[in-house]
Amino acid sequence: MSTPNSVTELLQALIRIPSVNPFALDDDSALHLGEARCAQYIADFLARLGAEVTVEEIEPNRPNVIGRFPSRGAGKPRVLLAPHIDTVTIKGMTIDPFAAEIWEGKVYGRGASDTKGTMAAMLWALRELGSSRLADLAVEVTFAGFMGEENSQPGSKHFAQNHPDYAFAVVGEPTGLDVVYTHKGTTWAELVARGRSAHGSRPEIGDNAILKLTRALDQLDRNFPPAMRAFADPVLGLPTMNIGQLEGGSQPNIVPDRAVASCDFRLTPALAEHGFLELLRQHLPEEITVVPRLECQPLATDPEHPMIAALAEAGSGRKVGAPWFCDAAHLAAAGIPSVAAGPGSIDQAHTDDEWIAIDDLEKGVNFYRAFLETC
Repeated sequence: MSTPNSVTELLQALIRIPSVNPFALDDDSALHLGEARCAQYIADFLARLGAEVTVEEIEPNRPNVIGRFPSRGAGKPRVLLAPHIDTVTIKGMTIDPFAAEIWEGKVYGRGASDTKGTMAAMLWALRELGSSRLADLAVEVTFAGFMGEENSQPGSKHFAQNHPDYAFAVVGEPTGLDVVYTHKGTTWAELVARGRSAHGSRPEIGDNAILKLTRALDQLDRNFPPAMRAFADPVLGLPTMNIGQLEGGSQPNIVPDRAVASCDFRLTPALAEHGFLELLRQHLPEEITVVPRLECQPLATDPEHPMIAALAEAGSGRKVGAPWFCDAAHLAAAGIPSVAAGPGSIDQAHTDDEWIAIDDLEKGVNFYRAFLETC
């Protein structure tokens, strides 16, 4: 691998290695290689910094990459830096997603903001510190690049189950150097109605699943948001519901025997603790089946944790909540106090011209380095 001479060059190298989450692909292109090539680049970079590197394949061609840095002295708390390697789809992008071109002080390309920018800043901070300085820090440092964050998060789930012995974790997300210590959870669920097919000229002898489902959705839209208001959070606000997709039937002259609505629910910690799925089922007719498809618990790390104070001081000084979810929730569920923090803005994530400002990228390097030196 060629050696980058700056954090900007490192980010360009990472962007130029496609690591699109295969969930977003519907063809047989080379992008189906998943995160493997990018993970290997990171592994080589970490090895050159003196880390003990492990590549753990979670799914075929889709590994986590872990770099543990040697430390002098026993009993130090272990700190984890953890961005994700995968990106969302490149469909609809108005720029070359993998060219990593620079225009007007910004690096463009898929992942520039989410989260190859935070990854590059973390890796460059480790490079600037060097193996000797890292060994003398008050903490032991591990870097982990997770696969699969953009769908189901198997990488962070696997890491949390197999490597839970950390005192604190910083998940790399573009937060403007704010410390996100709490975020909403999510449940994606299919609401399924079943009926009985019949010829379109005799609808009265069939049972129309679309009508069943749309009537149930109308009632859900009227009654469920008010029920969720009882679980408002002082930082995160209200739980939300989005009915995002509706499918049913095969052709106009057949009474549909099945209809499905795909919904995205964003949960506060109080709603998750209460039992979200049970509450949802209470607001649907028995004939509607609820099928969970993706679940991520809310994040609720104690904002008074001493390492959060050190991280906030190194960055914007702000401790905030977020409506989105990330890998930090799975680490926290395993007992690792976790937050999300990094350079760049979530507003640039997943966009058709994704970018990060070089100035923000360089501030991110200083942010992570200052945190490690003072935590």
